[in-house]
Amino acid sequence: MTDDGTTAVSGAGTLGYEQARDELIEVVRRLEAGGTTLEESLALWERGEELAKVCRHWLEGARARLDAALAGPREASEDDAPEGPRPD
Repeated sequence: MTDDGTTAVSGAGTLGYEQARDELIEVVRRLEAGGTTLEESLALWERGEELAKVCRHWLEGARARLDAALAGPREASEDDAPEGPRPD
């Protein structure tokens, strides 16, 4: 734990999406509640930015995998389609 109560994590690959999202929710809750010093608020904000990047990284990866999965069968079905008579 860091001084501001958040969990210190180095690198985007060490947190799963759900962990990062849950911690980000807690950071936002603490910022919205107020009652922290300027230094604590800045540290929370910076941690929130890091967590948002982790979440964005996971979501972009999921989107790429989904796009690849959706594109894969379509390309295979077009390539494997039997050749029949072609329209004039």
